[in-house]
Amino acid sequence: MTHESVFIYSDKQLTYRFNESHPFNHQRLQLTYDLLTSVCSLSKEHILEPRMATEDELKLVHDPAFIDAVRQGGQGTLSNGIASNFGLDTEDTPLFPNMHEAASLLVGGTLTAVDAVMSGQYKHALHLGGGLHHGFKGRASGFCIYNDSSIAIEYMKQKYGAKVLYIDTDAHHGDGVQWAFYDDPDVCTLSIHETGRYLFPGTGSVGEKGSGKGYGYSINLPVDAFTEDDSFIELYETAFREVIEFFKPDVILTQNGVDAHHYDPLTHLCSSMRTYEFIPKLAHELAHEYCDGKWIAVGGGGYDMWRVVPRAWSLIWLEMTNQRDILDKPIPQEWLEKWQPKAENQLPSTWNDHTSIIPTIPRKSEINEKNLKTLEKALFHIRNEMKAKARKG
Repeated sequence: MTHESVFIYSDKQLTYRFNESHPFNHQRLQLTYDLLTSVCSLSKEHILEPRMATEDELKLVHDPAFIDAVRQGGQGTLSNGIASNFGLDTEDTPLFPNMHEAASLLVGGTLTAVDAVMSGQYKHALHLGGGLHHGFKGRASGFCIYNDSSIAIEYMKQKYGAKVLYIDTDAHHGDGVQWAFYDDPDVCTLSIHETGRYLFPGTGSVGEKGSGKGYGYSINLPVDAFTEDDSFIELYETAFREVIEFFKPDVILTQNGVDAHHYDPLTHLCSSMRTYEFIPKLAHELAHEYCDGKWIAVGGGGYDMWRVVPRAWSLIWLEMTNQRDILDKPIPQEWLEKWQPKAENQLPSTWNDHTSIIPTIPRKSEINEKNLKTLEKALFHIRNEMKAKARKG
């Protein structure tokens, strides 16, 4: 096991909690942390406590008026009319006590990960409390208050002068991050997600390519509903390899939402753990090939918090730390016995999913063919640019 990776975690992050019935439940962090410690892959020497983001750091992306509204919302002094102007006190993003502090801690966790890697202290950093990619400059959206990934990218640009490649494999389009850097040639965003025809936020079409100097640096792969492992992995690998060769970043930031899994209740994709084993494997490989290992990974969506999220997020850490041999062993009995009484479903006893969990998809070949056409359209500009460079070179 190497010690070039760091895990950002504190149980204080569990305070980011809208209400008891809300699907976004950061107990996922505790479940994942506990699973990793139960297999002896994570100890205190690997953990850094997240710090609180400062207001100036939040202002790297967010309007001061929005930050003030969030603070007032957490104090119970925000009127309904003003709240709605900022996307607050909605069904998706309801108010809760001390929400400014809770959201600032998540941002600070991602910034802690950034500094750990960009200072050269570590090659890789994992902050599962982050990945809130729907937050906008002046508006909360889709369970996300402050957009930690956007803030982290701007922070890396200003403090470290870095070119950043942002890879988003959440089933929901990474809209907040894309729009924050839509005209910026120093940030490239690649999002593979379920098509917006069926799913929030409804954006992320192939035609969203960036604007001005940033044209060509926003790449979207909207896959069809019921997409399975083979198609998802093929698109992800092909696009990631071609985009990183085209962009040549200084650092990779991956958003690791795990809601493309078949069990997820909010999406319509059909991935299994095979996809979530491959996603960090490729990121790890390409980070060493192109970025001297600089790889920061954050969490994101994932709403089957019992059967899917702990295993899928653990796979990122096991890949980062070269502990893949653990996957040959069963899930520890002590973890199963601890959490099964609280779980809504039967907890799986293996790291991998049995193939039987994915039902037969009658349109599988049609879906795969459609996704390949989407890939061709998404990479058309990049492939032309690479051909032009090859002719000149």
